[in-house]
Amino acid sequence: MTDVAVPTTRKDWTSDQEVRWCPGCGDYSILAAVQMLMPELGVRRENTVFVSGIGCAARFPYYMNTYGVHCIHGRAPAIATGLAVSRPDLDVWVVTGDGDALSIGGNHLIHALRRNVNLTILLFNNQIYGLTKGQYSPTSEQGKVTKSTPFGSLDTPFDPISVALGAEASFAARTHDMDRKHMQEVFRRAHAHRGTSFVEIYQNCNVFNDGAFEQVTGRDHRAEMLIPLEHGQPIRFGAEGQHGVVMDSDGSLRLVEVADVGEENLLVHDEHRAEPALAFALSRLARGPHEPTPIGVFRDVDRPEYGEAMGRQIVEARQRRGSGDLAELLASGGTWTVG
Repeated sequence: MTDVAVPTTRKDWTSDQEVRWCPGCGDYSILAAVQMLMPELGVRRENTVFVSGIGCAARFPYYMNTYGVHCIHGRAPAIATGLAVSRPDLDVWVVTGDGDALSIGGNHLIHALRRNVNLTILLFNNQIYGLTKGQYSPTSEQGKVTKSTPFGSLDTPFDPISVALGAEASFAARTHDMDRKHMQEVFRRAHAHRGTSFVEIYQNCNVFNDGAFEQVTGRDHRAEMLIPLEHGQPIRFGAEGQHGVVMDSDGSLRLVEVADVGEENLLVHDEHRAEPALAFALSRLARGPHEPTPIGVFRDVDRPEYGEAMGRQIVEARQRRGSGDLAELLASGGTWTVG
């Protein structure tokens, strides 16, 4: 993606700006994971851009010693698309939240995913609007009582992974802010993928929605509640690997005890499967972060990358027109003079 850079450290990737999130916010651990990972990726700071919209997560570019764009609400994927397509030499990251990406920015998000623009999208999901002080978001559970839903939310929440897979995301993964090692491995995989990489991060908002993911990410619960997805391996979980996932004859998935069915009957994870149906079924396995929940890479497939296809199209158009002059190309069709 970029030329090999001179060695750097976390300090090189850390800006001089004071980090201004609430004490205890999960954003701190995500920021630390990214800053510690960047020196390992072999990329240059001057070729790296973080693009964000509006929300607590959107402060992220200020804290990275790279180029950054803090744009308007929900439009980060659109701005990042233009940047990635016009400057394929750059590493372009999008940092967004569940409100920013899935509400006002939902249309921009799904089209970046379907086009497969070369972006790495990190979606911080805390199931709440934090910056605007605690309104319900597109991922808030039904019945959620907030300032904007005093009698409880009536809305069916989005599952971000399901949305991404429905938009044909070529890479979709989930991690959480309580496990730096897992975050870094998922971010590394996402960065290496050519095309749009989408990563949902369970992120705790300790002021307006504290403990939203505690039932699955809490230290005492992880072994029994997080289902690690490893390509080519039977899907099993639990402190002793005693639980597993099987696929029934109708294609539905269910949780089982390995001792009851045998390991040979467990579903083997295939993140490279061309059709997204299996990955989508895994994304629907839990009805919310209070049931055993898959974590890791759901899908990683090769699809044509949008910027490369556009570049070839422009070259072909210029060759057909002859001169290769862009201004001449734009004026070469049906044009007229007004006035």
